[in-house]
Amino acid sequence: MTTYVISVPGTFTAGIGADTRTRLARALRPADPHGTRMGNAEDLDVLSVNDDNTFTLRLTVDADTRPHAEEAARRLAGDALRDAGLDERSAPLGPAVVTGIDSEIR
Repeated sequence: MTTYVISVPGTFTAGIGADTRTRLARALRPADPHGTRMGNAEDLDVLSVNDDNTFTLRLTVDADTRPHAEEAARRLAGDALRDAGLDERSAPLGPAVVTGIDSEIR
């Protein structure tokens, strides 16, 4: 099993309020990349929102393969968005991309 740091981009089509942002960050907390060497060293936030309402979710996922990690990250992101009261129309997601691998080869 390997720990991957996955970036999932998206857009808030109607903006996002502070309460929704807090709920989303709370829902993503278990997948926070700060728990990995890369996430800690690079100070990766689990949620970054730009002025134009685009955002990036950076998630930590344990998986056997890169495609499984990307699939798990999209599932995690979708679940967290729904928990925060958002759906695929109010926060469509782009493709998940591996941005780091945090494994120890023994």
